[in-house]
Amino acid sequence: MERCGVLLSGMVMLVALSGLIPCFASDSLNVTMVRSLYDYLGHVNDVAVFGSYAYVADEYSGLGVVNVADPESPAVVGCCPLPGSARDVAASGSYAYVVNWAGLCVVDAANPANPVEVGHFETSGYTKGVAVSGSYAYLVIENAGLRVLYVADPTNPVQVGHCDLSGSALGVSKSGSYAYVAAGSMGLGVVDVTDPTNPAVVGYCDTPGYACGVAVYGNYAYVADLDSGLRVVNVANPESPFEEGYYDTPGTAYGVAVSGSYAYVADEDSGLRVVDVANPESPIEVGYYDTPGYAEGVAVSDSCVYLADWDCLRIVNVANPANPENVSHCNGPHIFGVTLSGNYAYIAAYDAGIRVVDVAIPEDATPIGYCDTPGYACAVAVSDNYAYVADGYTGLRAVNVENPESPAEVGYYDTPGYACALAVSGSYAYVADGDSGLRVVNVENPESPAEEGYYDSPGFVDGVAVSGNYAYVGCGMAGLRVVNVANPASPVEVGYCILPNWAAGVAVLGNYAYVANQNAGLRVVNVTDPENPVEEGYYDMMDWAYGVAILGNYAYVADYYGLMVLNVANPAIPILAGYYYTYGLAYGVAVSGNYAYLADWYYFEVFDCSQAVSVPNNDPLKAPVSFSLLPAYPNPFNSSTTLFYEVPVAGQVRLAIYNLLGQQVTGIIDRTVAPGSYSQIWDARNMASGIYFCRMSIRTPKGEVGGFQQVRKLTLLK
Repeated sequence: MERCGVLLSGMVMLVALSGLIPCFASDSLNVTMVRSLYDYLGHVNDVAVFGSYAYVADEYSGLGVVNVADPESPAVVGCCPLPGSARDVAASGSYAYVVNWAGLCVVDAANPANPVEVGHFETSGYTKGVAVSGSYAYLVIENAGLRVLYVADPTNPVQVGHCDLSGSALGVSKSGSYAYVAAGSMGLGVVDVTDPTNPAVVGYCDTPGYACGVAVYGNYAYVADLDSGLRVVNVANPESPFEEGYYDTPGTAYGVAVSGSYAYVADEDSGLRVVDVANPESPIEVGYYDTPGYAEGVAVSDSCVYLADWDCLRIVNVANPANPENVSHCNGPHIFGVTLSGNYAYIAAYDAGIRVVDVAIPEDATPIGYCDTPGYACAVAVSDNYAYVADGYTGLRAVNVENPESPAEVGYYDTPGYACALAVSGSYAYVADGDSGLRVVNVENPESPAEEGYYDSPGFVDGVAVSGNYAYVGCGMAGLRVVNVANPASPVEVGYCILPNWAAGVAVLGNYAYVANQNAGLRVVNVTDPENPVEEGYYDMMDWAYGVAILGNYAYVADYYGLMVLNVANPAIPILAGYYYTYGLAYGVAVSGNYAYLADWYYFEVFDCSQAVSVPNNDPLKAPVSFSLLPAYPNPFNSSTTLFYEVPVAGQVRLAIYNLLGQQVTGIIDRTVAPGSYSQIWDARNMASGIYFCRMSIRTPKGEVGGFQQVRKLTLLK
């Protein structure tokens, strides 16, 4: 009881002060994104076509804009990252309307190369579909029916009407005075929207399957009914719709578009099915194209069908409906690794070889060249006029980059394993070759690389850095291994340090090795004595640390969901200096001056970190004078916030989060820490919006400050 009393009294005090807490952006701290390239279509859910552009709702990347003026050479020209998972899209004028799980995002695409979100509307359920007509957008929400939004001012969508429907509202089409809703197990629902402020359900037509997509043409609604294929519903009398015909497609019908006498069905693993509906009572398939992906969304314009085919936008020519022909597809590279040399960034683009980007002006980074490799480019290192690529199962590739606009492969060495990382020093490339250990390859003649020696590691070699006569090897669950490579023909392990998780990327500066240790964060290992490396400090990340780069007193970590900047002036106590949560999956990082360059799977991104490396009073060598739980940043916040605390003497620190009822909802840390200033991220993505409280309590070994506790209010807004 006494414990609760102390907690609640702190809560009351903080509630009284809540009006004094400013609101900050929730995705970054002291780090600014200045450039993003290679917006990737990773999981295409739906597509809409307007004029010369296709607008793609992508699970991971948000809205992609593809120039389809020449259907045989489509090109991604712009992207607008959006929160949540983009599920459906409609286009009207210069605006794209994208729905994700949480609502509607309105994107101004007047400049297709730089689409910008200008408005949004949050819903209380899972938003599944959107249709736009005139000044209104019609949203369907899985268990909450139809919402009508007034979008004459795209920056401020306003709900003006709604109606509940039976079943799960999954798709919508607008025609005349009616909205036609694919209502899951209830089939097709018809809603009169003559008065947008008072929409009303006027009819249903039960279908045998699970209605998830709908298109309307003339007096007929065409329903994608999952395992029951295409159903044709007569809606001449909207109050009494009835099924007139059907075609049972071979796959799972997710989406449908209609033009003239043909219905085009996105039939998941059976690709595109072309159905002649000239006789609605007896639809018949006349052609098909079995795509390599999973067709879920479809649009038609002129003689081309645009398919959302899982990992790409696929364009099919249907000028001859009996013989649909694939004319092109559009996706993009996966960005896995990055290194810098001079004014250029060299990107390991996984299934698309290497890309060269001019970064002389970081804010205007521009792709200028590429070289496709036969395998999966996981990492790249540059020495003199050559880029060396760890290319997965095709080993080490040597690429001449003397002319960065026209790089060309000149030689290779096919390592026995899976080349996933590398370092180059002098005349040697040190290749992290997975289960085949560390391979030392002589590249004195880049046209004829040859293996000179190897180290048979106890674990999967996933990262490597070289300094002096030593290679520092990230060896998976076998930790950090220190290998003497003074004789490249006979590398010898001289020491190791077991770490709590998978050792991946490695960087070395001075007497320290910095290891990206996946979900155990960044580990700092003292390698003053290579035969006895010892972990000296660490910083827990919010997600999985894959890559790391060091410059001066700062470590830059590719932490899966973004970039973390840590002050490591005192290697024993790394502290957070800045971060930026991205929309991709960060695997690699490079740094030059105040700029960090991130390989973010779907994007190559450039960040200005000048503020992070010049934060005042960020001296980890200065011991705090008292225990303190400092204000969190940001607060209020969207999905995560950083908790800051100070410890003047060693002690057991406990941070926990409570709700308004005083109930603990999660523990943050509960461990012994040395004197210093610390920060810890609270990931609240799975928590509901509302007021929370962070409580810090201390127990010291000698009980000097027994019973210390402090509470801070946190506001989660979603």
